Amino acid sequence: MDASRTRAFADTDQLTAVVRAALGTARTISTVARLRGGTKKGVYRLTLDDNSTVVAYVWSPEENFWPTATRDADGAPRQRMLADAPDSVLFEAATAAYARIGVRVPEVHLLDRSRQWYPADIALVEDIPGANLEQRLADDPEAAARTVARLAEVLAVMHEHRGAYVGKVAVAGSESPPLPSALDVVRSWALKDLAEAAGRDERIARERSRLTDLVHELASAIEPRTSYGLIHGELGPDHVLVDAAGEPVLVDIEGTMFFDVEWEHVFLRIRFGEHYPLLRPDGLDERRLRLYQLAQHVSLVAGPLRLLDGDFPNREFMLGIATHHTERLLSFPS
Repeated sequence: MDASRTRAFADTDQLTAVVRAALGTARTISTVARLRGGTKKGVYRLTLDDNSTVVAYVWSPEENFWPTATRDADGAPRQRMLADAPDSVLFEAATAAYARIGVRVPEVHLLDRSRQWYPADIALVEDIPGANLEQRLADDPEAAARTVARLAEVLAVMHEHRGAYVGKVAVAGSESPPLPSALDVVRSWALKDLAEAAGRDERIARERSRLTDLVHELASAIEPRTSYGLIHGELGPDHVLVDAAGEPVLVDIEGTMFFDVEWEHVFLRIRFGEHYPLLRPDGLDERRLRLYQLAQHVSLVAGPLRLLDGDFPNREFMLGIATHHTERLLSFPS
């Protein structure tokens, strides 16, 4: 980590041209607030001259906290979610995919990759004010249960929308040859992440042989599929906003892809905890769920520790994630 690095984030002067291009040449910005939490893009709430608000997404190197030196064993840049495309392209494709099936995401006022108004890819989108679903569940779980129930309906629509190939919606099926099955992808991810985690933690190193054998054992009992559901890929309650009607609004959608829906449900179970039963449908493959749970525990050790090789500011939070999932991984039954 380069502790001395100072990142240059967006400011009012830079964003004014974007606002005027999207909303009219007379518009001005009263305040700019950079929202916390992003690791690959900057998220800013802009208050305008009439006290309305919009949100800006900025995809620039200054906003990306993932170390650029992170590589897979073969030397290729790590592409965790199966797409070699700019994140703004993934955002645009995901927005269009959700519109086609009637899933609510913030309305896009402007998406620009020309660098005409800003020196990076940028989007200006609808602001959904108020607490996200994570905060609402903490504050008033009974009131938030209606939104969780609606989210279950949204997930059913998404997961029933099928694709023949794994991959993000911008590129699924366009690779030559096509990517392997979701099962093969998860097995590969798990083994690479396990090797990396073992190199960082002696306890995991001692368990590496057992866990490696377990990955192969669990994967060998599963038949690959030939069609996949549309999944968000990282759908925690912090990635669900709630509109004035109590409807869920999905954000951080760049990871949207066709994949085994069990991958989504393992993540939902981890992140929603006691509220997850409201989201669980019938018919999930229990064998996939077990393998994918193991793989996600490994990923949630290796990923946060990889991020901490850089200058990500909220270090205690990321270390807490890695520590929690290290314990879950070490206690995972054979």
